[in-house]
Amino acid sequence: MRAAAGAFILNSGISKLMAEKETYDRLHGFASGAYPVLENVPPGRFGKALAAAEVALGGALLAPVVVGDGPAGLALIAFSGGLLGLYMKTPGLRQEGSVRPTHDGTAIAKDVWLAGIGLTLIASSVGSRWTARKVGKRRGHHKDTTGSR
Repeated sequence: MRAAAGAFILNSGISKLMAEKETYDRLHGFASGAYPVLENVPPGRFGKALAAAEVALGGALLAPVVVGDGPAGLALIAFSGGLLGLYMKTPGLRQEGSVRPTHDGTAIAKDVWLAGIGLTLIASSVGSRWTARKVGKRRGHHKDTTGSR
């Protein structure tokens, strides 16, 4: 999961780093339509920041030894939440009165898989800690939280 999402996002970020001004203008227009707070950010700055964020997220997903499942999952959920927000707020991407995508919306609606991976990474992290805690208690290695011995 991490490798697929990480490679996809890293490639997208690298491509944006080398993008032309027109690409930044298009990305900025699309994003600021859904998130008006971005209207005052110059398109080039927005595009470079988005590219850097994608490179960082993609790299984090591809480096599980450096970034654990919990933090990687949280970052991926935040990123996919932004994409799904674009999908929900941009007219013409959803069928009238529905969350189902139009033909134009399919390219963004499919990013729901990133949210699913993020949730799975968080669940894996929580599950791993819970299992480790249970195993530690059975072996007598649990921490004394009362402050007494």
